[in-house]
Order: sequence, then C-alpha cells, then structure tokens
Amino acid sequence: MSIQAQIALCSEHYRRWKDIALTKGDMKAMERAFFWLELQTAFIALHALEQSRNDIKTKRKLIIAKTNLSKKLAEYANEVLNELR
Repeated sequence: MSIQAQIALCSEHYRRWKDIALTKGDMKAMERAFFWLELQTAFIALHALEQSRNDIKTKRKLIIAKTNLSKKLAEYANEVLNELR
C-alpha cells in the first residue's frame, strides 16, 4: 500500500471515529480517533521526509519508522479483535 493510500485510510478512520465520539460522547471512540490522527500525522511526516531526502542513511531510518508504524497498526488490530471476542 502506498504512503498516500495509508494517509487517506488514516484520514477516513479518523473522521469516522471523531464523528462517533462527538455524537455519542464515547471516550473509547475518542481514543481511537486520536490514534488514527496520530498515525496519519506520522505518515505525512514520513512522506515529507521521503520527498526531501534521498541519502541511504535517511532511507534506512524511514524503513525502520514505517516498520514501527506497521507494528502499531498490528497491535491496534489485535486490540480490536480481542474486543470483538
């Protein structure tokens, strides 16, 4: 998945959870909205760095950062699955 698609996905989920949080006053929904906003911000920062830097050291750091974001998404998915059980 491209970084632009990841940013769009985060934005979509953020809007959905924000709307739920605002209409229902649900704190769990607010936490999820902030999670998606934080993730979106991180992907935007990574995209900006990718566009502005081309050296090997930066590319390695970007790969590590993307890996960490993927881990965070996996943890979130695991949490949601546990809640559904």
